[in-house]
Amino acid sequence: MAFAIKSIHLIQYLPMSRIAVSHKSCIAFVSNSAWSVYNFRLDVINNLLTQGYEVIVMAPDDDYSSLLRENGCRFVPLNFDNKTKNPFHDLSFYRQLKQLYRRHKPDFIFHYVAKPNIYGSLAAAANDIPSVAVITGLGYAFAKTNWLYQLMRLLYKKSLRKAREVWFLNNEDARVFIDEKIVNIEKVKVLPGEGINTSYFAPFSTPRSSSKTFTFLMSTRLLRSKGIGLYADAARILKKKNYDVRFELIGFFENHHPDSISHEELARWEKEGLIHYGGFAKDVRPFLVRADCFVFPSFYNEGIPRCLMEAAAMELPVITSMNRGCKEVVLNNSTGYICNRHDPFDLADKMEKMINLSPEERARMGKNGRSLVIRKFSIDVIIDEYTDTLQQDLPD
Repeated sequence: MAFAIKSIHLIQYLPMSRIAVSHKSCIAFVSNSAWSVYNFRLDVINNLLTQGYEVIVMAPDDDYSSLLRENGCRFVPLNFDNKTKNPFHDLSFYRQLKQLYRRHKPDFIFHYVAKPNIYGSLAAAANDIPSVAVITGLGYAFAKTNWLYQLMRLLYKKSLRKAREVWFLNNEDARVFIDEKIVNIEKVKVLPGEGINTSYFAPFSTPRSSSKTFTFLMSTRLLRSKGIGLYADAARILKKKNYDVRFELIGFFENHHPDSISHEELARWEKEGLIHYGGFAKDVRPFLVRADCFVFPSFYNEGIPRCLMEAAAMELPVITSMNRGCKEVVLNNSTGYICNRHDPFDLADKMEKMINLSPEERARMGKNGRSLVIRKFSIDVIIDEYTDTLQQDLPD
């Protein structure tokens, strides 16, 4: 089915002096973790604070809650289990949001990920507060056409009627929601990811050494569908070809997620000498600057993976899969390589090609990747989108 989607325009970023907020409107960001708000949306939030908006973040409390407060946000902790499929728990979450929205009275709300999108949109409408639902990726629930998919489809369809707009991070996700008649096309807007600050994620002044062991890096949530098993299998294939290569992995476990890899699996890969696990990194840049290539063979229902934008912005060549959200960040043979999904042999082949490039060829790929990110995924474009939306919906 052919259709047109509202798209944003690459417009010049407006200076702060040209933007005025006549009263202190309150904007709420509602998500499944303080970590995700801090890592993915802090630039947007800081810009809104500078413009004079008040910002409330509502999310489960974690180590990043205090950092959001230090940046000038009000933080309101949420109590909900993002993994439960119990409808009674979800009803309690809806009531909690409805009560919090009534108490704190935000003027506009941005919701992220499934349950805040669903129950938050309903709770906002119940309090007559305009809201936007940001579909950051279809995720685990849309991986199979089963009862969970049917339930999520029904809940999304009912709740998104209440949202002012529905934002997607890639065209394929938008197409699914339109084809399945979950949302009307008039409400749909496709953003180029959530943007990235290319001043923060920039190549370090120290050049990469060409004499050290060639290092691949993968940075991700430790879910099976992110391709970690494929990464380990490709490492095994290359090790048997006697390549002197190091395969690093950083990221955090989601122990209660049905798709999580186990600690035992990771320990086995480490014992076999396939993967060097570096734990969770609050700042991934030191890992990126030491690596020669970034690898992300995901078959997860991605939006636009942040890890790919970070790596490319720091001039690392990238290998990723022919997967929704991933292929948008890589130009095959120009900024890196695209491999087949679920195929460790093709992944190993692309990794072998990367090893055998000259340092100059890899450097050229890295520079091409950064140029692509600056052109297509700049945070300035995303900031403009939030600002324009709020200026259209909030009274002067």
